[in-house]
Amino acid sequence: MFPTRGYNSRIERKIKSSAPTGASTQTDARLGRIVRLLMDHATVVASGTKIADEIGTSRSALWRLIQQLRGLGVDVAGHPATGYQLRSVPDLLLPEILSPLVKGTIFGKNLHHYYKIGSTNTEAMQAAAEGAPEGSVFLAEEQLGGRGRGAHKWHSARSAGIYCSVVLRPPMPPSEALIFSLAAGLAVQSAVAATFPGLCLDLKWPNDLLLNGRKFCGILTEMNSEATRVRHLVVGVGINVNQTKFPAELREIATSLKSETGTEWSRVELCAALLKSVDREYRDLLQDAGARDAILWRFQEHSTSACGRKVRIEENGGIEGMTEGLDPRGFLRVRTAEGLRTVISGTVRFT
Repeated sequence: MFPTRGYNSRIERKIKSSAPTGASTQTDARLGRIVRLLMDHATVVASGTKIADEIGTSRSALWRLIQQLRGLGVDVAGHPATGYQLRSVPDLLLPEILSPLVKGTIFGKNLHHYYKIGSTNTEAMQAAAEGAPEGSVFLAEEQLGGRGRGAHKWHSARSAGIYCSVVLRPPMPPSEALIFSLAAGLAVQSAVAATFPGLCLDLKWPNDLLLNGRKFCGILTEMNSEATRVRHLVVGVGINVNQTKFPAELREIATSLKSETGTEWSRVELCAALLKSVDREYRDLLQDAGARDAILWRFQEHSTSACGRKVRIEENGGIEGMTEGLDPRGFLRVRTAEGLRTVISGTVRFT
């Protein structure tokens, strides 16, 4: 999920029906159970009969499932006559792998995985409207219709990034929803720092994270609300993790964690760290009266552009000026020749 253009800070209230959906068949749960079983018996060859019995399927069906896993890049050695063994632990964001790592968070029990999907945010918004519980997580290996705001597209290379959307149901008015985008940015910053200490991450208001001036993460927050309360809110996070190539239109503005560090990252480890960080930020917002002010302060501390940066806001008639931090709701303040302006929506460009 990587936007070809900046994201408007106005929180989306509904999804356009014309947005591409692509394939959205949830991953066969048996595939994850096979991987989990092989991981639990990593030092031995597990017989096909034992695996088939444990997942409740036939030997012939198991063979077809093993072939599916191999087609998805999982390195499984063996044959029905001899048994199966993982040659290496797959870096797939399967619930069976992630659930134990996020136990104790609100995200530990409702993880949904797709090998290919239109958009995790679209799927999460639809599921939330149909009653999906708070803490539901939607993960994909590849998105065919990944998106930013409106018609902006997101680049989602297969099994190279993290494409993750979570359902929240905060008891607060929609006017306060921007804080969740800012909190999600801080959660990404914390998760990356925990996995690879020393990286200098830059938060760009309201929803991007940069490395060396290039974007490696984007956040899309959408909600369904009444006038005075949020019904449900979806926070989508796209992180470029192990990508090494980008489409021509993104090469000058996009980067990945691997490109910047020269290191192959574990998507499983980073995704678990991300979900735990989002869980901490969300719990603090609900339980700590001072959490909102702390988020605004921390965001500005980790952003080189929130204060003292010349910018142009392309919407709103083309505002130009110097940034002067965030207001109490999280909107960007810009000092212009005509005075102090508060940016409610618009694409921020550095000048």
